Amino acid sequence: METSRIRLYPSGYEVECKTGETVLSALEQAGYALPNNCRAGACGECKIKVRSGTFDQGMVLDMALSAEDRAEGYGLMCMAKPTAGVLEIEWGTDDAQPKLFPPREAVSFVVVDLLKRTSRILELRLCPLGNPLRYWPGQYVILGDSENEIPPRAYSIANAPGMDGEIMLQVSRVDDGTTSQWVHDHLQVGDRVKLSGPYGTFIGDPSAETPVLCLAAGSGLAPIMALAEAALARGFRQPVTLLFSAPGESDVYERGRLALWQARYRNFRFVTTLTRENSGDYQGRITEILPGIFPDLTEYSIYIAGSTAFVEDCIDTVKGLGARESLLHTEGFHRQQSPESPPAGRLMT
Repeated sequence: METSRIRLYPSGYEVECKTGETVLSALEQAGYALPNNCRAGACGECKIKVRSGTFDQGMVLDMALSAEDRAEGYGLMCMAKPTAGVLEIEWGTDDAQPKLFPPREAVSFVVVDLLKRTSRILELRLCPLGNPLRYWPGQYVILGDSENEIPPRAYSIANAPGMDGEIMLQVSRVDDGTTSQWVHDHLQVGDRVKLSGPYGTFIGDPSAETPVLCLAAGSGLAPIMALAEAALARGFRQPVTLLFSAPGESDVYERGRLALWQARYRNFRFVTTLTRENSGDYQGRITEILPGIFPDLTEYSIYIAGSTAFVEDCIDTVKGLGARESLLHTEGFHRQQSPESPPAGRLMT
């Protein structure tokens, strides 16, 4: 079968594209994530500038790709099919990492649902009033209410981006935490809130060709869920194991969605370890049981999220099992996390 090549600028990385295959599909097959929603040339989320080469994208709507966009060389990657040779597109950074979306301030959302996940974790489902907040799975937003003296706090987004722009946050109650208590005790369905973001670089390497191990505790499950959902949906084929640590069975949440993924994707496995009960898949802290499950982590991409102490303990453990620094990605939740401003070279323009 004839193939074309897609070259990513400025990294120079190349991906093969089969005849009749779209750029979006080819990049996803190779592990590279592109922003997208409709996959039908209607929303414009996958608009990218083509630097050289030819492609056929059929008929697309002006609302998704204006005449000015076309004149400047932009195309919709969910529709664009290379016609010959090399198609060079602007994507990512010098080391082929995704560029980040510029953060936005005080974006209005409506609370459409509140779900009590555990005795201490409340899930907020928020829908935007205007344009959706664009983000990469694994990033976080800032939530607060300055008018009522509720200090801003960072919360990881628990779902991959979708067409409706819904954002899910899983908020752990902190006994002396003003913001978390406001969320748990005062927010109601129908209330309006404002988010700022996205922030953070816990997005890992979407083109990794290694097995993946995810370690999470408490609401550290949130960014891991977003990352796993996005990777599995775009066809990631390497084995993915999510090991979740909790005190007891009642603290293990998202069982339904994780069971669905385990049934739908043969390469995905969800296991638990309980620290205060003799049930679950394993018993004990992750740092205690991990050597017996994964004695050699030299070839694994590892994602760790949870409290700062949990993350630091896990880092020591996985490094002792051979984990490589270049394949290690972490998100530690500090009590007063500040927005992380990415370098200008990593921002989309």
